Amino acid sequence: MTDIDRRLYAPAAVRNRDAILAVLRDHLPARGLVLELASGSGEHLAHFAAQLPDLAFQPSDPDDAARASADAWAAATGAANLRPALALDATAADWPIAAADAVLCINMIHIAPWRAAGGLIAGAARILPAGGLLYLYGPFKRAGAHTAPSNQAFDASLRAQNAAWGVRDLDAVAALAASAGFAGPQIVAMPANNLSLIFRR
Repeated sequence: MTDIDRRLYAPAAVRNRDAILAVLRDHLPARGLVLELASGSGEHLAHFAAQLPDLAFQPSDPDDAARASADAWAAATGAANLRPALALDATAADWPIAAADAVLCINMIHIAPWRAAGGLIAGAARILPAGGLLYLYGPFKRAGAHTAPSNQAFDASLRAQNAAWGVRDLDAVAALAASAGFAGPQIVAMPANNLSLIFRR
């Protein structure tokens, strides 16, 4: 198997990457290091790195196959600003990276236990500078209610797979972030009933 053959494909990543990039262009620093947690296939960062060459991008994932895929996408694109993927579990007390200028997490906290959201936010607070960006993307409840029937059905399917999973309430995520020193989020409505949440430390 060649390195490129290790690439994984996530159809949702192709559908949402340009909409996410449009938001990130308004909020990422001009230069610096961007860490992504739960990079999955690695397609998002491969796309972002090609479009934003003045930033360095660091993929990470706890899964061996996901990291291999992220590295394969980096090899396929040839992006010099895309670093080798790190083994990183959001819930770990210590991350294998000491500092970043922005932290991205796309479609993770609803397919992980709630403690993963806590670990993500606590870790981001440890490594971001004052004013640093924490960006979350995915489906969220608002005021405890689903924003669309499709999100309600998705939530039910997640909880059927694992009782610890599920679409999170935006207010609960914002409260968790506030407890870690982040300001309240800027909220951007996205296609397919998803949201972008922009937090600043």
